[in-house]
Amino acid sequence: MKKLMYIFFALPILTGCKEKKSAGAMGGMPTPEISVAKPIIKNVTLTKDYPGYLTTEKTVNLVARVNGTLQSTSYTAGGRVKQGQLLFVIEPTLYKDKVEQAEAALKTAQAQLEYARSNYSRMKEAVKSDAVSQIQVLQAESSVAEGVAAVNNAEAALSTAHTNLSYCYVRAPFDGTISKATVDVGSYVGGSLQPVTLATIYKDNQMYAYFNVADNQWLSMLMNSSPQNGTETSKLPRTVTVNLGKDGRQSYPATLDYLSPNVDLNTGTLTVRANLDNPEGILKSGLYVSITLPYGEQKQAILVNSASIGTDQLGKFLYVVNDSNIVRYRHITIGQLIGDSLRQVTDGLSPQERYVTKALMKVRDGMKIHPVD
Repeated sequence: MKKLMYIFFALPILTGCKEKKSAGAMGGMPTPEISVAKPIIKNVTLTKDYPGYLTTEKTVNLVARVNGTLQSTSYTAGGRVKQGQLLFVIEPTLYKDKVEQAEAALKTAQAQLEYARSNYSRMKEAVKSDAVSQIQVLQAESSVAEGVAAVNNAEAALSTAHTNLSYCYVRAPFDGTISKATVDVGSYVGGSLQPVTLATIYKDNQMYAYFNVADNQWLSMLMNSSPQNGTETSKLPRTVTVNLGKDGRQSYPATLDYLSPNVDLNTGTLTVRANLDNPEGILKSGLYVSITLPYGEQKQAILVNSASIGTDQLGKFLYVVNDSNIVRYRHITIGQLIGDSLRQVTDGLSPQERYVTKALMKVRDGMKIHPVD
C-alpha cells in the first residue's frame, strides 16, 4: 500500500520536470538584431594617387654685384616682401663719387666737342679765301669726330657709374618670401669679380607640384578612350587635387600645365606638373605631397561602408545576409575609397544583396539574425 502511494506521489513531480524541459527547448536563444544595408549604387570618378613634391614658381638668389661693405638690411628673415622693396644697401659713397666724376667728364667732352664743331665751321669758311690750308680743315673735321667719340665714351661711363650705384641698393624683384641673409651687416662683399649671394627670395603665391606617371599608365589614359566594362577613361585631366598632412586631410585644387615631352629611360616615367594657388604662403617648397589624378568614371559602382569590411588571411570579406536572414561569409575584391567612408566593391557583391554594417564580432557564418535596416 505504501509503495503504491509513493508511485502516485512521484508522478506529478516527473510530469512537471518534463514540462519545464520541453519549454526550455522550445524557447532557445533569442535571435540577435543586427544592422544591415544594401550597397549604394552610383557613378564614381576613378582616381589614382601619385607621390610628388612642391616647388615655388620662382626662386631667385639676390646677389651683390659691386664691392663694398654691407651697410644695412631692411627686412625680416623668413617674412614676406613686396616687389621693389629695398632689402640691402652696400656702401654707396664710392659709387656716388664715380657718378659725379663721370658727369664731369661728360660735360668736359661735350664742351670740347662744341669747340671742335665751332672750329671746324670757321675752317670751312676760311678755306674759301685760302686763309687756311685744306689739311687744317681735315684736322678740324677729325677733331669733331674725336669729340663725338669722346662724348659717347663719357655717356657710356656715366651709364656704367649709374648702374654700379644702383647695384648698391638690392631690391625685391617680386612679391615673395625671403630667406635669412648670408652676409652680416658690416661685412665686406666682393661682388664685382664674382656675384655674392646675399639671400634667396621665393615667389610662392603660386606653387608647382611635380610628380611622375608611368608610361604604361599614360598610354592607357590616352588609348583607352572608349568605354570598356562600364569604365570610361580619357586623356589626362586638367584638374587634380594636391593633398598633404596626415591622411591627406588638407587638399588644394590644382591645374595641370606641363607634361614632359619624353619618357625618362631610366625610370620609364613622364614628369607632370600642376600649379596651385598659395595666397597665404602656407605651402613651402620641398614639401612632399600626394597628387590625386582622376583617370576615368565607373558607371553604377557598388559602394559599401568601409567599416563593414573585414580582413583575414584570405583578404577582404563581408558578412552577407541572404533571403532567409542567414549570415554568410563572402570574400570580396575592393576598389578605391570614395570620400571618407565608402569603399568600392569590384567583385563578390551584387547590388540587391544585404550586408552586415556593424558588430562584425557578434556574427558568424551560418548564424540566423533579425536584420535591422
